[in-house]
Amino acid sequence: MEALRLEWVGGVPNLWTAGDMARQGLVTTVSSRAGTAVVVGWAGSVGERVAGARGILEDWGRPQAAPCLPAGDYAAVLVCRDRILLMRDGHARIPLFFRESGGRVTAVSTSARRLGGGAELERRYFCRYLTGNMAQPHSELTPFAGVHRILGGEVVELSVTGQMRGRVLRHVRQVHGPSVRTADGPGLGGAAKDLRLALEHAVGRRLGRATACHVSGGTDSTSVALLAARLQAAGQGRPRDLVLLAGRFARGELAAEQPYMDEAMAEIRRYAPAARPVIVDVDDVADFDDFQHHAGDPDEPHAHAFRAPFWSRLHAAAADLGCDTLLTGCGAEPIADANPLHLHRLARTGQLRLMTRQARDWAVGSERGLWDVVFAYVVRPAFPLAAERVTAFVRRRGTVLGGLGSFVRPRWLRSGFAWAHGFCEAGIAESRFVFGREPEQSLYEAANYIAAPDPLSWHRARQDGFFLSHPFLDPEVIAVMRRLPAEAAFDPGRPKAVLREAMADLLPPRIGGRVVKVPFNQLYARGLRTHGDELIDLCRSARHPLVAEMFDVEMLCRAVREARFGIGDSYSWDRVNSSLALVVWLERLGQH
Repeated sequence: MEALRLEWVGGVPNLWTAGDMARQGLVTTVSSRAGTAVVVGWAGSVGERVAGARGILEDWGRPQAAPCLPAGDYAAVLVCRDRILLMRDGHARIPLFFRESGGRVTAVSTSARRLGGGAELERRYFCRYLTGNMAQPHSELTPFAGVHRILGGEVVELSVTGQMRGRVLRHVRQVHGPSVRTADGPGLGGAAKDLRLALEHAVGRRLGRATACHVSGGTDSTSVALLAARLQAAGQGRPRDLVLLAGRFARGELAAEQPYMDEAMAEIRRYAPAARPVIVDVDDVADFDDFQHHAGDPDEPHAHAFRAPFWSRLHAAAADLGCDTLLTGCGAEPIADANPLHLHRLARTGQLRLMTRQARDWAVGSERGLWDVVFAYVVRPAFPLAAERVTAFVRRRGTVLGGLGSFVRPRWLRSGFAWAHGFCEAGIAESRFVFGREPEQSLYEAANYIAAPDPLSWHRARQDGFFLSHPFLDPEVIAVMRRLPAEAAFDPGRPKAVLREAMADLLPPRIGGRVVKVPFNQLYARGLRTHGDELIDLCRSARHPLVAEMFDVEMLCRAVREARFGIGDSYSWDRVNSSLALVVWLERLGQH
């Protein structure tokens, strides 16, 4: 989807924006003596998009200025008198690409497909994509040769004629800088207060003219919706503009979530009586519904396209009510919970007794074995590729999916293709991104991409009039949890202890005390039962030459059948889902 485009006509930069998205407030253009800035999304706060765009132009429009980036979900292009700047916020929610040839940028767009139409496909990209669902947002590669991605938090500087001057990663400016107070003793009081304040700020920055909150009945989404209701009631926006959005399952295992959802809705409306509950019946939705559309039409392959039917149903309901932002609870699991990779730090620094004791507590609290915890959080981060290869060898037992993790080559990816186009190097790069030299810190970087992959939000933005937004992934919230000592956040058997204490005065006891939610396995299993044969036929009928070059199609079909029977785990199913999405994407690309 193209929201903006920059090209050079007769050596002069020509900036175009999508008029319908500008009318919806999704694209903001401001001008001054310094130049012109176009911001897709929002900087600073949703309710002050024009002020945020003007702030970027004022900060960066001065000659040689290089301040910190503002917080927000945005991509921006600044055409100044002496230079051109391309930038994205650290979340990397809004895409931005440029086409380069011989050190000169010839075009900039939010659509890689528009820039790469007719270009040769970049095979290294597909190896990187197939290493895991986090690979796309933090890799410069795109599906098209000569088209490059601007990374999250990156600023690209060009001359006014398009000559490349430099690419620099910038820190995001903190709107507030709470410090974790550890003087309160072993309790969580200080940390909980800081998390509450940071989360309130994050929600407040995302309140629009008409805000929808996804309410699932869990701790995370209910916390966000409660804070939104309190802020609305306090005067930040109008109470009638708050929509509480939920999907209802009347049968199956997900029907057990309904009482929690009802209780959450009632408590939220106690703070904002005029909030409008919108319950969407989703019993007829299954994963992989209309898969050719959801996987084939985006600019890039979308590894989570299989889940798009559920979210599309909710998005459509919010769009019908004219909402201009949709808040979710995504990101709370890795961000607001205790960091289990702290065990790796203890082992790395020689504190083996303390590591063993805490690992044992962790195992009891999560109902796992001690070795399972040590392997997951100590051994695997230290030797990710070796650990996966050993696991795959031990657990394969004649199946395609047995033991398949995130980095090891799936058996349906042809070894010749993988060897020729850098799959091994891609796996190493991905494992370093996920775990890094200090896995306990790398978790926060990786969480931004694994917790809320939402190309669907971007793909639907023009018809919906809003983007998804995730308060738990706000830089301020991440900063609070990053500075919090791991020991303070760990409470065996009570996940997200800091968040629960931070929200104790608002969350209903039944929701504040729940530790287990029903997963969406039912949708996935139903989708494979319903569409499994169709997916296999799609693979076998694929005509794009890269499909046969890249995949052993019959082996991939066998993997689909195994997933249909419940063989494998979430890691291996992710590899199947991303491969199927790539097959469909290539087929639709050939049609376009």
